[in-house]
Amino acid sequence: MAAGGEERRGAGPQKEVAYNRLLPYGARLEAEAACLLSCIKDNLGRALQLRELWPGGLFWTRKLATYIRLYGRKFSKEDHVLFIKLLYELVTIQKLEISMMQGFARLLINLLKKKELLSKDDLELPWRPLYEMLERILYSKTEHLGLNWFPNSVESVLKTLVKSCRPYFPESATTEMLDEWRPLMCPFDVTMQKAITYFELFLPTTLPPELHHKGFRLWFDEFIGLWVSVQNLPQWEGHLVNLFARLATDNIGYIDWDPYVPKIFTRILRSLNLPVGSNQVVVPRYLTNAYDIGHAVMWITAMMGGPSKIVQKHLSGLFSSIASFYHPSNNGRWLNKLMKLLQRLPSSVVRRLHRERYKKMTWLTPVPDSHKLTDQDVTDFVECIIQPVLLAMFSKTGSLEAAQALQNLALMRPELVIPPVLEKTYPALETLTEPHQLTATLSCVIGVARSLVSGGKWFPEGPTHMLPLLMRALPGVDPNDFSKCMITFQFIATFSTLVPLIDCSSVLQERDDLSEVDRELCSATAEFEDFVLQFMDRCFGLIESSTLEQTREETETEKMTHLESLVELGLSSTFSTILTQCSKDIFKVALEKVFNFAVSNIFETRVAGRMVADMCRAAVKCRPEESLKLFVPHCCSVITHLTINDDVLHEEELDKELLWNLQLLSEITRVDGKKLLPYREQLVKILQQTLHLTCKQGYILSCNLLHHLLRSTTLIYPTEYCSVPGGFDKPLSEYFPIKDWGKPGDLWNLDIQWHVPSSEEINFAFYLLDTFLQPELTKLEHHTEGKLEMSRDDVQQCLSIVHNCLIGSGNVLPPLKGERIAHLLPSLVSLEETKLYTGVDYDLSRENYRETIARITRKLLHYILDNSEDDTKSLFLIIKIISDVLQFQGSHKHEFDSRWKSFNLVKKSMENRLQGKKQHIRALLIDRVMLQHELRTLTIEGCEYKNTHQGMIRDLLCLSTSSYGQVRNKAQQAFFTALGTYNFSCRDIIPLVLEFLRPDRQDVTQQQFKGALYCLLGNHSGVCLANLHDWDCIVQTWPAIVSSGLSKAMSLEKPSIVRLFDDLAEKIHRQYETIGLDFTVPKKCTEIAVLLQKSEHPSTNLTMLTSEEIQLGIQRQKEKNAEALQNYENLVNMLLDSVEKRNLPWKFEHIGIGFLSLLLRDDRVLPVRAIRFFVQCLTHDAIVVRKMAISAVAGILKQLKRVHKTVSICPYEVSGNLKPPSIQAGDRLDNQWLHYDGQNLPKTKQAWESCCFVEKTHWGYYTWPQNMLVYAAADQQPKLGRGREELLEAEQAIYDHFSDPKFVEQLIKFLSLEDRKGKDKFNPRRFCLFKGLFRNFDDAFLLVLKPHLERLVADCHESTQRCVAEIIAGLIRGSKHWTFEKVEKLWMLLCPLLRTALSNITVETYNDWGTCIATSCESRDPRKLHFLFELLLESPLSGEGGSFVDACRLYVLQGGLAQQEWRVPELLHRLLKYLEPKLTQVYKNVRERIGSVLTYIFMIDVSLPNTAPTKSPRIHEFTTRILEKLKPLMEVDEEIQNHVMEENGVGEQDERTQGIKLLKTILKWLMASAGRSFSTAVTEQLQLLPLFFKIAPVENDNSYDELKRDAKMCLSLMSQGLLYPQQVPLVLQVLKQTAKSNSWHARYTVLTYLQTMVFYNLFIFLNNEEAVSDIRWLVIKLLEDEQLEVREMAATTLSGLLQCNFLTMDGPMQTHFEQLCKMRLPKKRKRDPGTVADTIPSGDLVKRHAGVLGLSACILSSPYDVPTWMPQLLMDLSAHLNDPQPIEMTVKKTLPLSITLLLCINKVSFGK
Repeated sequence: MAAGGEERRGAGPQKEVAYNRLLPYGARLEAEAACLLSCIKDNLGRALQLRELWPGGLFWTRKLATYIRLYGRKFSKEDHVLFIKLLYELVTIQKLEISMMQGFARLLINLLKKKELLSKDDLELPWRPLYEMLERILYSKTEHLGLNWFPNSVESVLKTLVKSCRPYFPESATTEMLDEWRPLMCPFDVTMQKAITYFELFLPTTLPPELHHKGFRLWFDEFIGLWVSVQNLPQWEGHLVNLFARLATDNIGYIDWDPYVPKIFTRILRSLNLPVGSNQVVVPRYLTNAYDIGHAVMWITAMMGGPSKIVQKHLSGLFSSIASFYHPSNNGRWLNKLMKLLQRLPSSVVRRLHRERYKKMTWLTPVPDSHKLTDQDVTDFVECIIQPVLLAMFSKTGSLEAAQALQNLALMRPELVIPPVLEKTYPALETLTEPHQLTATLSCVIGVARSLVSGGKWFPEGPTHMLPLLMRALPGVDPNDFSKCMITFQFIATFSTLVPLIDCSSVLQERDDLSEVDRELCSATAEFEDFVLQFMDRCFGLIESSTLEQTREETETEKMTHLESLVELGLSSTFSTILTQCSKDIFKVALEKVFNFAVSNIFETRVAGRMVADMCRAAVKCRPEESLKLFVPHCCSVITHLTINDDVLHEEELDKELLWNLQLLSEITRVDGKKLLPYREQLVKILQQTLHLTCKQGYILSCNLLHHLLRSTTLIYPTEYCSVPGGFDKPLSEYFPIKDWGKPGDLWNLDIQWHVPSSEEINFAFYLLDTFLQPELTKLEHHTEGKLEMSRDDVQQCLSIVHNCLIGSGNVLPPLKGERIAHLLPSLVSLEETKLYTGVDYDLSRENYRETIARITRKLLHYILDNSEDDTKSLFLIIKIISDVLQFQGSHKHEFDSRWKSFNLVKKSMENRLQGKKQHIRALLIDRVMLQHELRTLTIEGCEYKNTHQGMIRDLLCLSTSSYGQVRNKAQQAFFTALGTYNFSCRDIIPLVLEFLRPDRQDVTQQQFKGALYCLLGNHSGVCLANLHDWDCIVQTWPAIVSSGLSKAMSLEKPSIVRLFDDLAEKIHRQYETIGLDFTVPKKCTEIAVLLQKSEHPSTNLTMLTSEEIQLGIQRQKEKNAEALQNYENLVNMLLDSVEKRNLPWKFEHIGIGFLSLLLRDDRVLPVRAIRFFVQCLTHDAIVVRKMAISAVAGILKQLKRVHKTVSICPYEVSGNLKPPSIQAGDRLDNQWLHYDGQNLPKTKQAWESCCFVEKTHWGYYTWPQNMLVYAAADQQPKLGRGREELLEAEQAIYDHFSDPKFVEQLIKFLSLEDRKGKDKFNPRRFCLFKGLFRNFDDAFLLVLKPHLERLVADCHESTQRCVAEIIAGLIRGSKHWTFEKVEKLWMLLCPLLRTALSNITVETYNDWGTCIATSCESRDPRKLHFLFELLLESPLSGEGGSFVDACRLYVLQGGLAQQEWRVPELLHRLLKYLEPKLTQVYKNVRERIGSVLTYIFMIDVSLPNTAPTKSPRIHEFTTRILEKLKPLMEVDEEIQNHVMEENGVGEQDERTQGIKLLKTILKWLMASAGRSFSTAVTEQLQLLPLFFKIAPVENDNSYDELKRDAKMCLSLMSQGLLYPQQVPLVLQVLKQTAKSNSWHARYTVLTYLQTMVFYNLFIFLNNEEAVSDIRWLVIKLLEDEQLEVREMAATTLSGLLQCNFLTMDGPMQTHFEQLCKMRLPKKRKRDPGTVADTIPSGDLVKRHAGVLGLSACILSSPYDVPTWMPQLLMDLSAHLNDPQPIEMTVKKTLPLSITLLLCINKVSFGK
């Protein structure tokens, strides 16, 4: 390539769209792109130097995005880097409006997308600005108060942006990030989730190996240690997994994962949430926090390969343990995950293989050879996954996932994948009774089609299956089964696209050098002709059966049903594909056949006719010359013959034959225009005869003919789509087609045959227009001038002809001319249009029909509106014509979109992901080039808005407000599209729409009013005029909407109008985003803009800016900011004016207040008038208004908050300890000063002021932040206790109202009303309101509130209690910065109130009080709240007020302490000491509460890595004390019954009863902690296990008492727990111990526990051989238990363990069971009739039963297939059919299942 030299200099393009140079005018595009790029660089550079973000900056960045869409990244590396830097600076502007930020971000993501183009050396981006932006937006402090409105999409855009920038962060980034976010890692706090999310998003993982010590080595051990030791799946664990998955993928071969593999696979298996055992309880958080399957798959794929092969071993284990879940008879909500796993894993492995073997080397680290996947690795992988995939083919959720999996697997190992699929397909094609089986197998074969047809070295016999499959699929073209029909069409089309249908059997005589497979294929190809003809017969059958029934003829349905149109599409595209791929000989036969079929029958034109015409069109398209010879003369002669008589012209109903021939003719003219020219005389003659038929059906068909003739002669399109360039018409001696089976197209030698209109064709097109269009236009013009009378039908006919001419020739008609409408939006840079060349040179000497049509149609429109407005059909046509005159340049957007979509679908279903490099089939590549051409024709967006457009858009607006609903509807759609097309047209049109809403107009009808509202509302996708993100527009629309409530045309009686206003308000609220007030451009941007303007290749042609121009720009920008601010205040005032009008209906008042509440911002305080208004609304009569006012005032108080000064401290100096050398989390010497210490609480003013308060709970737990900030001393803070005259005007507005006792009384009265009975909860908005009041005005309003608080606390109603709880929480949180005296006074007031409240607590209110106290303690230093904690700890369990009040007090206390996490060990110890003697509580509700409180007390005792032992209470010490008390229960052997009297009887009870009560509480604690704590204290719990085994009931019976139910539940939860490897021996020890117990209940329960535990920790057990043999021994021993139930459970457990491949059925096991089966039974003795039967079974019988059970377990362990050992075992079993009970029962249960299975399997094997 010549460009080589340039590229080395860095001037060559980075990466361009390859398809451009294949266009017929491709040569011209190089210059066009250079010109466009220099224009973009220049104008973008200018705009930013002139500080103009909007419209200039935004306009030209959009142009850059369009440029990338059209040409790819066709710019030099230097420019690429500059564009990225510029956009990075723009995105990170602090005050940037959010919608602009998103626009810039999307473009930046697009520029960074292909990371191989720029290496780390070319580009470096800082990470901190992005972090600050995420913090500002995603963790916004003001959004919840309604001071910021962000769109929903912002989160995903920002996250994608960080992902795209991540590879370019500097080397030092990792260290800086760890320093920044490690202090947040406090596992009890929500900040942990935030820290891990940030790490997952930001940490770079693509550093080269020599920099690993600056990258993941800094954190890997720390994080993986954390992950390994967390057991209960907290929310952040999934994010950690995502991080590891990414790390593994980017650094294959540099991390040794082997030690972690069993743990990883165990956790992935747990994450699938599969059901194990019967009725098991699932911890809900396991469902919500499960891993993301996509990342789990990435992780597995990245760990595969390498020397150890351990991952593949585990992967096989994983699939063999879950294989049976894939069987189609299983279904559950876990199925989706399993299917996703199957679908993603093969595709991920293919991606990795592609990266290792085919991808170009880039700057990213390559995979070292030692860790690349070998061929053996691939084979092992395919073998382990193929079984589940084959099962999943028939899944209940459909076969899509399986088909995608097979497609990828077949790319790797076709010989392992395709044969079993075919094995299932052939029988499915034969059966008629199971259509689902057929559709499933066919869709899977379509997936593997390409691998099948190409054969290749692995699977050379693949292609021989193609013909048999095709022939057998033919019966699927079945008129009675729609889905079967569609999948068959898809199947046949897929195969014919891949294979040239040419009979090569003659080659066998000529060549003797062919391989065996080739010879077989050659002889098979003789069947092709037969196949094509049979397929056609099938299609003809299909068509004949779907003819329109007589009944439908009479109704006016012109449309086919949806299904019919799909079948039509399937049929025509399949037939067209087949004919494209045929040889000439086969084509001739097919053409003859389809011609005879079409000519010898007459079809109705709606359904069958369309299908036949489509088939004929397909034939004509493939080989136009031969086909047109047959069709055109025939049709023309028939039509001419039938229209000789003039009467025909006026008939209402035409002859069927005439219609059918017209239809056929109109379809077959959709071919290569050059081939139509010979027939032009005949065709013009037909048009002259038929265009003016009276019958509508007739003239519409004739219009179609005209439309298609024009399109065929004027458009650019490819004329053939064969799978090899040049077609197949070469002699077989030169060309051997079989070599081309499944061959991909070659992008560089596509050799596309284009149709480019010749001058002869253009002349013909204009001849048609002059002949047929001109007279119609003249007629219409005369009609509008009153010179010519025309009936409505005539007008409609004229308009139809005009419309068809327009859409036929739109491509060659130049766009409308006109004056550009200036002054809509002033800008300092040019906003001119980019002109793209699309292969058409307009001939300007001819008349521009587009302008004539536009002129005359508009005249006609006004004529109709004045004289006959009810002629709606003509109006519909006029709307179509106007919208096409405006938009249409040869293709429609919606058609293009659907073709782009279907192109992508086909591409996905047939691409080769393994090799990549655009290895698509040729037809697909041609299609893509064609789409590129259409994309260029459609890229006329951002059109200049000219006066001609203006007139037509105004006409559309006029029609959008017409009196007829349907006209309005159609016109509005066209109106929205037009507004979306022309730049800034909305600004011009808004005032016209709002005219209709003016309250002072008398002449607006209801219909116009409604139409105008719909115009404001907009449609789904387009512009919403009511809510443009622009001050100029909103200032007009919002006040107009509110004041339209006073319009005469508005009536709230009409539900449709009420609904419209609701929709409008709802849409504005949903779509509103805060609009910027500050458009400052930072200096950094302008510097890069200058560089951009100076850069070469292509250099910009404009001169640099002068300093005067730049000064002007700066000046203009200041004016803009001032203007925005002015607009903002005007809008607020106008809305207030509207809302305050006396007679405004309530609905509009609410809408207006809603709009006002959207205008709160965090960078600007609301105008005082509005503040006053909102405060008054707090006591409004309507609850909706009060709710909005509460939120608004809370927001206003946040705006008025004064800044509190912070100072930086060194925590090590405060504590007097040195910094620890390594990271150590938990309680250390240097963070001990944060603990609550009862000895020196700040109880005096001096102590209070010298105390260093740290409000945030997480600081210091893991590490200290680099810069630790705390609030400065009280004398440096804003002044408290200000008088009214010291307040700002805005504050006075609030102060005056809240100092007024009447106002406060009214407010409290409203706040203590109930809203929805039983649904109300503690309301955070109201809490924010009070918190803000007490924070901004300290204790100014306490006196007014005090009497109310005292009254409310004494009232037990739930709404009053809730109200007082909200106020108190606000008080406590608002007093954060109060001085000591004020705080002390506050608590003197609060303590008695809280005591009263806690004694009055009720069922309805305890939740609210819990929330109140928890909210009060959140993010507060516990030493500040010592008043509260001491109060709560006074005596939680006093017994006064009964058990319920006790439970509630505990709940409230727990809420407060839980917020304090690790900082209150002393309080936790005190509480535990207090609770321990009370653990034997009688009452269930108190017990449950104590259980929950214990969970929180011990939550801090975690076993996480590098964490110091906690100062808080420890589980170990507690359990030891408890076990001591439970001894009496441990020692007894009889079953423990719950015989405790619920009332406290007289006298002390014995220790055993006390023990049972204690045990109940302990069970509650263990159950509560299962879902909440981070790590399970296994060693301690194990000592309790034997006791639970004894108690847990065996049968499923709910009538059991609480003790037994809890024990069972507790065991279920404990068995699901995740174990550390070192805990496995301990658990097994306990189980073995219990298996020797005397209680058979305990032995039985051991088995159920074992099943769940093993499945949930599968690979951890498998990794420990000793454990496996222990379990095996345990189960086999229990098979011989004397208790029948235990034996049967052991058999079930054994079969489960065999089924998930934990144990294998090996020789020794089989022999052991066979030995047991041979035990002799004692002879039956004759008994005297009187004696009682001998009930105790003998030992031998038990052993023999054990053997039989063992065999039956082995048989039942493979429910879906027959392993080799099965038949022998069945024979063994059947020998025991006549044994005594219980053996006989066991055999009878087992045999029927397995015998049916055997029969099925044999039938299949004999059937073959």
